[in-house]
Amino acid sequence: MKKILLLAIGLAFVCTSADAVYKQGYYDKMDGKKKEALKAAAKECVEWHTRLVYTDLPNYWQYSDVYPDLYDGCKRWWDMYSDNIYLIRPGQNARSSFSANKMQREHSVPKSWWKKNGDVEYTPAYSDMWNLFPSDGPANQAKLNYPLGLCKSTTFNNGVSKVGPAQTGYGGGSGNVFEPADEYKGDFARSFFYMAMVYDDLPWVVNYMYRQNSWPTLQPWAYEMLLQWSRADKVSQKEIDRNDEVEKSQGNRNPFVDFPELAEYIWGTRTNEVFYIKDQGGSVTPPITGDPVINRPVNGSALDLGEAAVGHTVVMPLEIDGANLTSSLTVRIQGADRGMFYIPTNSIPASDINSSEIYLLQVEYRPTAVGRHTATLRLYDGGLPLDQDVAVTLQGEAFPVPTLAAPVATPASNVADDSYQANWEESPDVVDYYVVTRVRYTEDGPQASTLTSDFNYVLVEDRDPEVAESYTVQSSRLGILSEPSNSIQVGAGSNVVGIEADQPLTLGSVPGGFMIMLDTRHTGLKVYDVSGRVIIEKETVEGGETFLLPMGVYVIATDQCLRPQKIAVQ
Repeated sequence: MKKILLLAIGLAFVCTSADAVYKQGYYDKMDGKKKEALKAAAKECVEWHTRLVYTDLPNYWQYSDVYPDLYDGCKRWWDMYSDNIYLIRPGQNARSSFSANKMQREHSVPKSWWKKNGDVEYTPAYSDMWNLFPSDGPANQAKLNYPLGLCKSTTFNNGVSKVGPAQTGYGGGSGNVFEPADEYKGDFARSFFYMAMVYDDLPWVVNYMYRQNSWPTLQPWAYEMLLQWSRADKVSQKEIDRNDEVEKSQGNRNPFVDFPELAEYIWGTRTNEVFYIKDQGGSVTPPITGDPVINRPVNGSALDLGEAAVGHTVVMPLEIDGANLTSSLTVRIQGADRGMFYIPTNSIPASDINSSEIYLLQVEYRPTAVGRHTATLRLYDGGLPLDQDVAVTLQGEAFPVPTLAAPVATPASNVADDSYQANWEESPDVVDYYVVTRVRYTEDGPQASTLTSDFNYVLVEDRDPEVAESYTVQSSRLGILSEPSNSIQVGAGSNVVGIEADQPLTLGSVPGGFMIMLDTRHTGLKVYDVSGRVIIEKETVEGGETFLLPMGVYVIATDQCLRPQKIAVQ
């Protein structure tokens, strides 16, 4: 049955990454789909169109398939099969020019491939402009009904079209193939993709490149070659302009022109990804130039995530670098201790691995028990041969959550106009390092910053002698921080005030926050984070009030507290 539908008139338009223009909502059914479902949705979007009369095609091609510039004052046919010059001369219409130049209407996908009961005209594919192009006569006769492919030698070569025996792996069993010029390989690939999408229900009595099923419809060797051609020969302005003109003539578009990566989502490197229109327009998949390979990490290597406290997490990136992957890379954690480790995804798009950027897979160590833990992270698929899977040993050691005493801060030493040394007593506990929090009391309010040190001192090198400041110290072990030490004041004018002894504002730690401990009411409560931003303000506060905050270090001040206090919320 013939599929005929009048062209709908759209009022709103949207621009795509290829600078093509299509009606608002035209491709909405494709949004959120992947692989075969995406192919089916794309077919729904573009399948219905006005069926044109085969003999009238030159009348439409005079708009879609001519060069944008005049040649000797005449329109010139754009022939993708030869470099001959064919003109529409004065006094000629499109059909008479076509006849005078002895040009032919050429099916890129040969019509004999879908013949049924001796008939080839029963389907709209017979006159679908996405499958027909104006052609030089001799080139058309030479290519016959051969599949696309790469020639190892030629029996016909006019500098644009080649015909000859197929290279190994090309042709799908045909002795000869037709190889277009490099500048048109992508054009033909996108035409073949369109035919595989819209006409997947044809009988395909010749199976060099197609087979009758909804997905993949194209034979594997065929879509792999066409993907390569599409990557190497990007969508051109010729195709963008032709897309608009064909829509004017028969009412539908080629989505593989509007979305250069669409074929990758259906057959190529992005089949595990969901297609979203809003995400289109970024980088495109580069040509595959060799065999799939993972260069990094090396098979048999290890990723040591170090030490962690039970119930806490350590994160470390695993660098992955590869090339020429043809499908998504699968990543799995295996082994008896696999529950101690976590990765955010089990599938990495081939396009991310083939990119010039190193892919960083964030590996987490989440121990739930004390001891040493190991697991194996495997990388496979992506087109890699079975013997080229990559295995990486994950390892870490877990300890009980440490109990850390608050350090004892001691007065600063070597105080100068632009620097001083903050000091504290060495912790009796096993610690990894110390965290020093400075608070500078500026006109804009307290300004907090942190320093780390492996020793029981640290040099502060950006002191302002006109600004008073203080410091407190915490010890850190396995990512756990102790309570803050006492506060040491470094006054303006190079004066060390000393250990803070009289604190009119007392703070107590509670799970997830702190408690105010006062004998009298205070006014003007402000709570600052480490960047100096006020996150809580309260006109009055009384003893016993509790404030819950995210984990972090905070500075608390009131009108009655001359020396703001600091507390760490765990």
